[in-house]
Amino acid sequence: MAAWDADPLLEGVTYSILEEDEDRGIWRIDAFPTTDAEVERLVTSLKGDTALSTTVEDLADADWLAMSLSGLPPVRAGRFFVYGAHDQGRVPQNTVNLKIDAGAAFGTGHHGTTVGCLMAFDDLLKRERFERVLDVGAGTGVLAIAAAKTGSRVAVGTDIDAPSVRIANENAALNQAKASFVHASGLSDQKVRRHGPYDLVFANILAPPLVALAQDIKEALQLEGVAILSGLLRTQERRVTAAYLSRGFVLERRIRRDAWSALVSRRKG
Repeated sequence: MAAWDADPLLEGVTYSILEEDEDRGIWRIDAFPTTDAEVERLVTSLKGDTALSTTVEDLADADWLAMSLSGLPPVRAGRFFVYGAHDQGRVPQNTVNLKIDAGAAFGTGHHGTTVGCLMAFDDLLKRERFERVLDVGAGTGVLAIAAAKTGSRVAVGTDIDAPSVRIANENAALNQAKASFVHASGLSDQKVRRHGPYDLVFANILAPPLVALAQDIKEALQLEGVAILSGLLRTQERRVTAAYLSRGFVLERRIRRDAWSALVSRRKG
């Protein structure tokens, strides 16, 4: 999968990795290319591994988003409970409840990367508080909203995708959370910088941009500030960790969910 992540011709392909049979060590990869060229490249990349069998199928037209969301159960991550409108009647009373409408944005709370970020944040909140929080690549806004609902005075999210920003702001209103989201192409944008330096930065994106943004995330954080980094596979941990260690961060914790990792690093220099 590392080859897929590094291939610029496959950057638009969505895929998932699931463990189907733990005892037999059987894993399943579902990939969803949108062009014939992407299909050919994916199949070619898998042909060299004799342990894999590959099947290509055409999917019928359907409202896949609505269908998938209707079947998603609510998620518990520490004190946080993430749910959709279809689970309105299943909300506990003793949790921080986050009602999230994904729409066209990433981040229902079910993905291993989002769950890992929420678990890391929950653990940190047992010992410290974060007045100013930035969520880089906010998607639905679930992480910044979680911060706003647990006492952060400033909770700002940024995304390069305008529809995601709209959805995140709608979710903030839905949750009555004082979180705001801006359309920005980088952390140097004035709409992002004016609220810093931050006590905590979430960056649930992908490994290559995590590496590329290491210096920017450092500059966005105050000394002793925390970065929760995710969107990376376990196989990419070393690369991402090295980029932050070289900039004065100390790795405090890693959380692994399925094939994904979340890294908790603190700025020391």
